[in-house]
Amino acid sequence: MKQFKAPWAAAVSNAAMAAKKFPLHPANPHRLCWGCDQYCPADSMACGNGSVRTQHPVELFGEDWAAWGLEAEQEAPPPSPAA
Repeated sequence: MKQFKAPWAAAVSNAAMAAKKFPLHPANPHRLCWGCDQYCPADSMACGNGSVRTQHPVELFGEDWAAWGLEAEQEAPPPSPAA
């Protein structure tokens, strides 16, 4: 049986797969809501992500927030004492 594939399906799936690159150090993070990938202005949130805007990690954790995140370099564990 031949499977039907809509001509627009590839365009929709490709568009859905492309995510916006998250800025590490935005110039004015206080102007946007960072709760989703729409990046709405703080005074007119379209996504309904609550009543207050979501802050950028640089506002919450400081300028070096990306250095200690999930992809940060792990410290070497201390050597175990010889038995």
